[in-house]
Amino acid sequence: MNYVQTHYIGNNQPARTKKTKAVVPTTQRVRPLDAKTKRCKRDSERQAQISTNANVANGFLKTSFLPKLKETKTIQACEKTAKTQRDFYKSLFQLAEHYKIEPMQTNQYDYPYNMALAIWDMEEKLKQRVLNWQEIRLVQDSKKTYFISEEKYNTGTTLYYIPIEPLYQMLHDPKRKRNAQLLISVCAYLYHIADIPYYRREDSYLYWMYEMHKEWAEQDDETDKAETYQLEFSKAELIGDCIEQKIFNRMSLQVFQQRLNAFKNRNTFDHECWQVASTALAVYTEYPQESIFRNTPIKDDPDNEEDENETIGMEKYISFISHTKGWLYESIADSINNEFNEYGAMDEPTICKCFDGKDVTNTSLDFENRLFALLDDMCSLLYNYETTRK
Repeated sequence: MNYVQTHYIGNNQPARTKKTKAVVPTTQRVRPLDAKTKRCKRDSERQAQISTNANVANGFLKTSFLPKLKETKTIQACEKTAKTQRDFYKSLFQLAEHYKIEPMQTNQYDYPYNMALAIWDMEEKLKQRVLNWQEIRLVQDSKKTYFISEEKYNTGTTLYYIPIEPLYQMLHDPKRKRNAQLLISVCAYLYHIADIPYYRREDSYLYWMYEMHKEWAEQDDETDKAETYQLEFSKAELIGDCIEQKIFNRMSLQVFQQRLNAFKNRNTFDHECWQVASTALAVYTEYPQESIFRNTPIKDDPDNEEDENETIGMEKYISFISHTKGWLYESIADSINNEFNEYGAMDEPTICKCFDGKDVTNTSLDFENRLFALLDDMCSLLYNYETTRK
């Protein structure tokens, strides 16, 4: 096995993700957490100016400013050999070709400034041109030196919880039944294909959250609101089971296109439902087998429970839920906040590409970009349903 050493680019070590804080009061869209994942800070220092021959009066206007050389661990760890530099530029050009970027010519500079300048240039261009780019790392093993590029979808520390109680209400409203049927097809896609967890399934994170709060409510049966609490849990279970039966039936998925074609827009709400359904069908058509968890970060050691407990799994912040209003949701949200405060980071869809001379697969996070936007719109639509009822 080759000994591999990873070096982070730039003058700063990767910042540890800020621990998540309390969920803010429920908004009209998906529920965001306060904390956000931070990227590594960029070096703010600059290189001494390099001026072209010119009159003194015009010198400043014609000055080029290059980044100041600071020998980071990245450069220090690379032995000053001709092979190291050859490998470096070979990997750099492969990376540039993959992302269709024209790298700066730095061969005219001496080692190690030539490598430091090339890294700085590539980072700046990746940041500007690649939507989900996160960082590049320089790796040196026993055979060669090469780059690894990481792309990540930033979820913005958001809870993507899709409320289904508004859908149940819609089904029992004669004016909105067609809307409900169309959105049930959307939910069937999210349930069967995108693999969104459902809170009534025992393998889901929210199922155990509901069960835990139900037990607490049963133990606290001396309060005046004990009966009200029990009715709320019964309602969440009844509605959850009812809607799951409908989206579990794959017929809703098979008639998706038919329902969309027959749907008529009569008002703003109809148009919003049609737009969400159109987006969902387009994603489903282009990615008929893809799960939202397809690019979940791979743990360094899957058997290490401590490693697993350091991050918030995607299955914990993406799910169907009974409702996102009222005391029950607020109570569950408080428990989620308390638990998430114990974590150091969130798992987010991530792609790592290795530029070591071998073929690089042309994978991207396009599916995730479109699906998370769909979840955002779906959550917003269902959350706001009651305010649009006539």
